[in-house]
Parts: sequence; C-alpha cells; structure tokens
Amino acid sequence: MISTINPVTGETTATFPAHTTAEVQAKLDAAVAAQSQWRLVPVEDRVQVLRNTAKVLRENKAEYAALITLEMGKPITEAEAEIEKCALTAEYYAETAPAHLAPEQIASSAASSGVVFDPLGVVLAIMPWNYPFWQFFRFVLPAVAAGNGAILKHANNVPQAALAVQDIMEQAGLPEGLFATVLIESSEVAALIADDRIAAVTLTGSTQVGSIVASQAGAALKKQVLELGGSDPFIVLADADVRAAAKTAVKARFTNNGQSCVNAKRFIVDEKIADEFVAEFTANTKALIVGDPTDPATTIGPMARENLRTELHDQVTRTLAGGGQLVLGGNVVDGPGYYYEPTIIDHVKPGQAAFDEETFGPVAAIIRVSSTEEAITLANQSEYGLGAALWTQDTAAAAAELLPKIDAGAVFINGMVASDPRLPFGGIKKSGYGRELGSYGIREFTNMKTFWTGPATN
Repeated sequence: MISTINPVTGETTATFPAHTTAEVQAKLDAAVAAQSQWRLVPVEDRVQVLRNTAKVLRENKAEYAALITLEMGKPITEAEAEIEKCALTAEYYAETAPAHLAPEQIASSAASSGVVFDPLGVVLAIMPWNYPFWQFFRFVLPAVAAGNGAILKHANNVPQAALAVQDIMEQAGLPEGLFATVLIESSEVAALIADDRIAAVTLTGSTQVGSIVASQAGAALKKQVLELGGSDPFIVLADADVRAAAKTAVKARFTNNGQSCVNAKRFIVDEKIADEFVAEFTANTKALIVGDPTDPATTIGPMARENLRTELHDQVTRTLAGGGQLVLGGNVVDGPGYYYEPTIIDHVKPGQAAFDEETFGPVAAIIRVSSTEEAITLANQSEYGLGAALWTQDTAAAAAELLPKIDAGAVFINGMVASDPRLPFGGIKKSGYGRELGSYGIREFTNMKTFWTGPATN
C-alpha cells in the first residue's frame, strides 16, 4: 500500500493499492499508442491542452494547494503560489512552444538544410515530493507540447498529488492514455527504465538516486535529464547592501520549510560585514512563524518525513561538534509532527557537515571569509553545482569578472536563485545534467534531426 502521512500529525490519512504489473503494462501500451498519433498533431494544436491546463489549475487552486500542504507540509500560501506558477508556465509554453520547436534553416551551399525537432516518444518522469505539482508540470508541459507522452512515478509520500495531476491533464483534454501516473514501489522503477517502450528518463531527486537512475538509463542507452541535489552558496561581499541581502537570505533559505534543491544553504560572508549580516539575518529569521501550515500566517511548517528531520538534526549535531557555533534553533520541536526549529550556525568551515553535505531542511550555515577570492574558492568547494547567489554593489564587475569563476548552473546577482519558465534550469557536477524550462528545456526530449535537400535533378 502507498500512503499519505500528514507531516503535521504523523498520522496516515489515506492509503492506495499499488498498481499491478499488468496495470502498469497496460498504461505503457496505451501511452505508446496515444503518442504515435499525438506526434502527428501540429504543435499549434497541441498547445491548446496547455491553455486548458492553466484554466483547470486556477479554477481549482484552493483544492490543489490544500492537497500539497496535507501531503508534504508546505505553508498554504506557498502551496497556492506553486499552483499559480504551474499555470503561468502552461501559458508560457502555450505561447512559445511553436517558435521553440520551429524548424531551423542552416545555410549549406546550394542545398536546403537545417534541423527539425521530433519527439522522442514516451518519457518516464521520476518526481520528488517537495514541489509535487511544480516539478511535474515543468517537465510535462514542454514534453507534451513537443509531441511526447509521459509516465509519472511520483514520490510515494504524495500519492494524492500524483493522481491529481493525471486528473488535471485529462480535464485539460490530453488524449486518453498519453499520460499516466503509476503508483509503484521504487524497486520497480528499474524495470520501467529498461522497458523498450520508454524512450527517455527525467529525474528530479537526490544525487544518490540520480546516480542509480543514470546507471540504469545509461545501460539502456536512453536520454536522461537529471536535476539533483544542491548546496547553493549565497555570497555576500564586503560592499553588499547587507540589510537587503539578509532579508532576502531568509526567504532563500527557509522557503518550502528549507526543503528545496535551490535553497541557499551556505552563506559565505566577508568578515568585514559578517557580524552585521548575522545580526540582521537572525532577527529576520526569528520573525518566522512555525506552526500549522494550513494557517496563512504560518511561514514554517513541518518537514515532510520523520527520517528527514532525524538526518537534519544529525547534521546539526555533527556541525556543532566540529566547531560550528549555534546562533539560533538547533532542536527538534516537541509535540506531534515533524517540525524542526529554524536554525543558524555560524563559523562553519569545510570539513563540517553543514558545509560539506546538503542540508535539506531549515538550517543555515554561515561561513566567514577574508576576501572575495576566498569567497569564490569556498563557494566552488562543493560536489554540487546547481545555483549560486552573489551580493555586491559592483554588478558590472561581478558579471564580467566573478560570474565566469562560479561553478553553477545559474548565478543570481543581488537576488535569490529561483526557477523561471523563460530561463533554462539545471546544474553541473553532482547536481546533474541537462536543462529544464525555456527553449533549451523543451528541446531536451526531442530528436534534433538534421535535414539536407539537394537540388532537384531531371
């Protein structure tokens, strides 16, 4: 059985039988059959489903947001924003997909040549629980616009969200069978990846799971897009607007209860302004409200699962034992549910857990540096490379000199890292490969087919 466990109470609120092997096989057959016809539909017609998707999402925003909050504990205002972001992305691709997928002409002497973008087939999407609607829709919207079908294996602690997104796509008018959710255990994913009916694989999840999926998909010679873990640096240089940086830092770290791959996790601050930054950051963090995520006033809800909280507290304990200095929090919240105090640890250094590991929860590590050069060195001293934030008044120099030195898939100057449907999103190193969103993302699951036509002969 696959269950919903309310992270506010720790109680099981719903259970669902896993799909049988025969049911999964039938869904695969249906997806392949539907995709063979969908690929022939002009993209200008395919995008009507995306417009309908935006409409369904907005009409039922309260219902879907409540479902997110129930299953993984996101504050309700953030859950509502997640649904709206999905709707905006549907509208973005409805408008831009025809241009993104239009054939490209390339000059080649007297011949006609260029590239067309054909769909790959049925894509297996392995999705996480932390953004149960957004992570799915940012994949499926461009994928189906490009002519693909999809099978979703969602995280097993959000089964109702997994079933809801299938219902949304059906309401939006996607052809029957083209997309399906499968409720299966993780141990059954390898067989799906190996199945000849699956053309490609996308995963958003941990680096550890990404390595497993990459090896399985690689053995089957299937295209992959992997968006994995992150330990994003938030670099505050000596000339930065400290008050603005510290205010943004709270949102950058504690959004989604601190459970996001692109949350800022390592705050690398020039020692000349570090005391001021820590004081401002701490004061703003104290203003966060830990409580019932269904209450609009709440800004920090519970962590999604008890084991995640246990792992996070172990990281905090090891960091403090290694020399980190506790500024705020550091404790499991007493009572039901999986709450953890918003936590700040100062004087963190390489070799300590909060520097070396991804902390997937409401814990911020402060790293003090003596120069810009040291800040960049420590920012890059990570196995991850998803996003990075850089705060400085000298934005021209940052863009010209520092931007090329930062190892990350995205660098935001004087802002927090965030995904945007117009911009490519993805990482390097152990944060994965491939891109989602923008024109690059919609082409990931296409065959970039070269064509060449010579002059006609008599």
